[in-house]
Amino acid sequence: MRIGIITGEYPPLQGGVGDFTHELGLALQEAGHEVHILTTRMNDRQPSPVQEDGLTIYREIPDWGTGVHAHLTDWITRLAPDIVNIQYQAAAYQMRAGINFYPRAHRRRRNAPIVVTCHDLLPPYLFPKAGPLRRWAVRQLAQHADGIIVTNGDDYNRLTEDLGDALPPLRLIPIGSNIAPDPPAGYDRAAWRNEHGFNPEELLIGFFGFLNRAKGVETLIEALKRLRERGVPARLLFIGGRTGSSDSTNARYADEIDRLIEQMELGPYVHHTGFTTPPEVSAALLAVDLCALPYRNGASLRHGTLHAALAHGKAIVTTTPQTETPQLQNGVNIILVPPDDPAALVEAIQTLWADPQMRVSLGQQAAQLSQEFSWERIAVRTVEFFRTLCGQTDRKKRKGAQSHAISHEI
Repeated sequence: MRIGIITGEYPPLQGGVGDFTHELGLALQEAGHEVHILTTRMNDRQPSPVQEDGLTIYREIPDWGTGVHAHLTDWITRLAPDIVNIQYQAAAYQMRAGINFYPRAHRRRRNAPIVVTCHDLLPPYLFPKAGPLRRWAVRQLAQHADGIIVTNGDDYNRLTEDLGDALPPLRLIPIGSNIAPDPPAGYDRAAWRNEHGFNPEELLIGFFGFLNRAKGVETLIEALKRLRERGVPARLLFIGGRTGSSDSTNARYADEIDRLIEQMELGPYVHHTGFTTPPEVSAALLAVDLCALPYRNGASLRHGTLHAALAHGKAIVTTTPQTETPQLQNGVNIILVPPDDPAALVEAIQTLWADPQMRVSLGQQAAQLSQEFSWERIAVRTVEFFRTLCGQTDRKKRKGAQSHAISHEI
């Protein structure tokens, strides 16, 4: 298939949607498909298109307002893809709503089906006090697509309830880890920890992901303080980039976290890798004793950070999902605690600190679970859905052609 993918962010821009698109593109290419990716222009001197890792990248879009529609239609016309896949997350599109209204505005002028992959259902910015209209903008995107992919049960249930009979074909396909367990050559865990100043006797807690309010980092900082007060030699390592390239509110939140760390006098016990290469991120994940991911809205399979911790075989403490997620088995492959509950987080972490064998067992089960979310499987399931939609489109075209012929005969 010739697959056109539209995404607001793509490497070297920092962001989970961009990383997802890159990994999916590679898996689709490995399966024999031709992949073209249209994304944000970072400067006027960039050539376009360019070949990167066998994928064709078009960094052409300066702004994702409604003025982008003509550019999208021109690109799709030139490319003539079998299918178009929009990777949707409002922040990745500069919080602009142009992408939300594109499927409806150009429904009658497109030859290829449009599939929207919803990484979340958060709305774009429209104008001050837009209120319910912002959520309506997300429904417009979903309702007028030819098919929708969601990455988690929460979004599946919400779209089903919101759209009812107007819902296009919907498929749940969880994402995978954007970071493979592949540290630099010659990596030695003990040597890495020693080089970075972490003693073998210390409990090194890892947090992976950008800082934003949905991540519950305040709860983690409070838990670190209480662990230290209990005599647990705990340290916290923030792994990877601090705020990402897309969501400007992350920087303000990160500053709040810095002030909280200072107020609690935890500076000597909090460390940062900063934005770094995937092998260095992998090295840090392998070095920590456990990962703490206290998502405020509960754990979800849409979180690439959770998938990365699973793939690296880590003991993970996270928060109870809002929607039943059978893959996450409390006490078997993960530890679940209530959101916004530092006391519960402390108890779970201290239990794991006192029981190294439990950490090992949880990590082994986590790594086994991660095999369900390989990029090869994700690509296969995605293409199966694409082919189903293309077949439906072909049948509609044939029916339309037959109706046109009959009308002329009459």
